[in-house]
Amino acid sequence: MLEGPKVSQSELAKRFGVSQPQICRIIKNKERILNEWHRNGDPERKRKREGKDAAIEAALLRWVEGAPSTDLPISGSVLQLNAKHLAEALGRPNLEPSGSWLARFEASHSLAFKKSPSEKADVEQPMAEQWAGTVLPSLLRSYAPSEIYACGETSIFLLASSESAGDQLTLLLCANANGSEKIPLWVVGENPRPHCLRGINLEQMPWSYRSSSLANMTAPLFTEWLRDFNEGMRHQGKSVLLLLTKHETHPYLQLSNVRMVFVPLATTLTQPMDRGITGDFKGHYRRRLLRWQLAECGTGQPSLLDILHMLAQAWGDVRPGLINSCFRAAGFGLNANSEGPAPSLLSPEHRVLMDQELERDGEPVDGVEGMVEGEDTAEPAVQPCPSEREVWDSLATLRRYLEFRATSPDFFQAFYELEDVVHVASAS
Repeated sequence: MLEGPKVSQSELAKRFGVSQPQICRIIKNKERILNEWHRNGDPERKRKREGKDAAIEAALLRWVEGAPSTDLPISGSVLQLNAKHLAEALGRPNLEPSGSWLARFEASHSLAFKKSPSEKADVEQPMAEQWAGTVLPSLLRSYAPSEIYACGETSIFLLASSESAGDQLTLLLCANANGSEKIPLWVVGENPRPHCLRGINLEQMPWSYRSSSLANMTAPLFTEWLRDFNEGMRHQGKSVLLLLTKHETHPYLQLSNVRMVFVPLATTLTQPMDRGITGDFKGHYRRRLLRWQLAECGTGQPSLLDILHMLAQAWGDVRPGLINSCFRAAGFGLNANSEGPAPSLLSPEHRVLMDQELERDGEPVDGVEGMVEGEDTAEPAVQPCPSEREVWDSLATLRRYLEFRATSPDFFQAFYELEDVVHVASAS
């Protein structure tokens, strides 16, 4: 009607049974009305109803429209998480995007994200290979090996114990390409308040524990980890590249010091953690678990707290050289001149020297060296060598003290190395 022969506004008002000012407003806003009609998911819709979340929906729609250009994964849970973040930014912290809210949003904007697996593979394969051959190399050249990180998740099953976080734990591993930095473990269990963790200084532990249903990683938990990781990089003054796989629990965030890059699955590239890092880590964990059981003579099962410390020790056992090799094997070509890892508090050479010194000091003697015959025998008797049980109990007491009084996670690294030295001395 607006595009046809010229008709007076009064005549149009009579024809449609509305007022003349109403017709005037429609003509004045013709372009906006037509644009919104073309964008409308339902062409038969005659009324534009906007709820109190219109600003949030508009911001979320702009994010969705920009996502394909950055190759971001989009799913219902990712949309809900981003809607929650946008609501907080727009002063609506109490908004909880429900499934029905999401369904209305998708229907009103004709959004559909899922494709059949065969169609998705056919479309993504050439694009993914092109990305791996052109885009990724230029990204890697912009960062030093110490600034390229990869993260991945794995799980371990727990032994039956008096108190447990559930049947399994989900672990988040993250390290940089030359192995000079391994981010402290994030561990997810089922129990939100394990009794063995009450009272200890959790902020200074060399691991972080969270809980969720079935001990699974969730989008909110991963978001929390991302923000902590970004804050850690900001404190170090580093801008880094984070490589990760697409998953609905891995939302994309605009971060100040971390650039997130989702590696397409349909490429020859693989996750560095899956090329041997995770397997090596689990091997160290099993070895430490067996050593614990031998020390306890099979009298019981480790608590969740014991397991968390064993996991942290096992993560520390993964060598930087192995991490670097796994990055290369995964297809991420890195410069040969990579920075060396930070020196350990106790190098292998120092371990050997200390072991030898401990062996000499631990040799049994018949008497005290230098005692003169006939000297007063009322002197205090020489303290005997503590039994292994006494040593393990002393180490447990020292660890418990640190769990309450440590002011830095570095204290536990020193304790772990002391514990290793004692075990070496015991084995010799």
